[in-house]
Amino acid sequence: MTVTITEKAAAEMLRVLKEQNLPEGTVLRVGVVGGGCSGFQYSLGFDKEADPENDEISEQHGITVAVDKRSALYLQGTTIDFYDGLERRGFTFDNPNAARNCGCGNSFSV
Repeated sequence: MTVTITEKAAAEMLRVLKEQNLPEGTVLRVGVVGGGCSGFQYSLGFDKEADPENDEISEQHGITVAVDKRSALYLQGTTIDFYDGLERRGFTFDNPNAARNCGCGNSFSV
């Protein structure tokens, strides 16, 4: 598995799926795009389907997760969690491949 989703993160994702009334079969797409303060930026979103030929697909805590093969190179071993504290709220990425992380936690360099 390239990316691991914690139970807490999956629960929040399932809440959003239900709140947005997204159709059954919707997948969580995790990726990496150029940008951010450190060179690469994490990308999280919902997609209608995964492509078995171009995506690594896994089922975790009731969520289908798709990671395109290019992003998988940068995300191998990454854990996505959900933080809900007084000062901020959102998804966090623990990426063992990141040489440096931005203070916002949304971008990294390798």
